[in-house]
Amino acid sequence: MIDKQGLLFDDMEDLTPAQKPFAKKREDFTDCGDMTSLLNVIKTVKPTILVGTSTDAGAFTKEVVEAMCENTERPVIFPISNPTKKLEATAEQVIEWSDGKAFVATGVPSDTVSYKGVDYQIGQANNVLIYPGLGLGMLASEASLLTDEMIGAAAHSLSGLVDPGQPGAPVLPPFQYVAEVSIKVAEAVAKKAQEQGLAQAEEKDMAKAVRDLKWYPKY
Repeated sequence: MIDKQGLLFDDMEDLTPAQKPFAKKREDFTDCGDMTSLLNVIKTVKPTILVGTSTDAGAFTKEVVEAMCENTERPVIFPISNPTKKLEATAEQVIEWSDGKAFVATGVPSDTVSYKGVDYQIGQANNVLIYPGLGLGMLASEASLLTDEMIGAAAHSLSGLVDPGQPGAPVLPPFQYVAEVSIKVAEAVAKKAQEQGLAQAEEKDMAKAVRDLKWYPKY
């Protein structure tokens, strides 16, 4: 984990409680150079996934993206800060600098990127893909508690909604399918609640419970 101090170390006095479990031991990096540099950290730690929530515009430089590609054939690079002027890099930049190898999602809507004859659809990493379905699944199952496992089921339910084998396919479902996505998320949440013995709804078919409760804006 990197913050304004660079790579987080366990001897830093200004770490938040949420940061402490991710802090590294400084003695493991004594001869690694400037660990406040994102580029140097990537070259040293060799991550395969890079998620930007820094609001540090332009932090994901060409050199940073190229270094990620040296660590793995298909890096995951998500510049998800918002608004647009705060993006660590644009989707177009990441696609171009990675030569089309990176899996990209952004925190703001991004246009399709055309590169070397392939149209790359860019998914938007936004909690709207999860939260409506999460709430619907809770309500449909009448769950007595929201657990980590239910949230995990919601996240995992997003897989399989796009075909990653198709050239240029988005990493996350496009927003025009959010209604269908929400139903799938809700079913996953409700079924997990049932598995954990937390569902209190009289209806035992969780898929039916979700469909019966779902509201459609039809007049």
